[in-house]
Amino acid sequence: MKTRDMILAALFAALTAIGAFIRIPMVPVAISLQLFFVMLAGLILGPRLGALSQIIYIVIGLIGIPIFTEGGGPAYVLKPSFGYLIGFIATAYISGWLSRPAGDKKVGFTHTMAALIAGILADYIIGVPYMYLVVTYYIGNNMTISAALTSGFLIFLPGDIAKAIAASLIWTSIRGRLPMMRRS
Repeated sequence: MKTRDMILAALFAALTAIGAFIRIPMVPVAISLQLFFVMLAGLILGPRLGALSQIIYIVIGLIGIPIFTEGGGPAYVLKPSFGYLIGFIATAYISGWLSRPAGDKKVGFTHTMAALIAGILADYIIGVPYMYLVVTYYIGNNMTISAALTSGFLIFLPGDIAKAIAASLIWTSIRGRLPMMRRS
């Protein structure tokens, strides 16, 4: 791995950390700008480096640096929101992989949006069951599956789609100026 790749992965890990502090507190999971930066990591860095940036972010938080929305440290794995952080790795990878051009075809806004929505769904597929299990079995609150879907998916979906639109607009407007960025 080149130094440039390490720097770019670290940069997007830092941007994801910054996104954690731009948030609206909610129970059991806060709304933040993290996912916006995760999507940009996948789009700009590509699947491999985008996913690596999120692994770096998670490792830094788990070793105790308070860069998650509610702090950090190894005990963070017991937070209802930790599954979404694991999902960030899949989101960056899937968004980056699906947004690549196929052959000589140019990737437009619609293709990019489809890639980002697939990435968002991957985050929900990991995050919602994780939240349900932590709330139900660790915290001890009875949470129904429908409550988990409502509080962990439906309330976030409109905002996450808005973030995907913003990320897609940014990517489609800058991608021609950053051809050297996407090699992974």
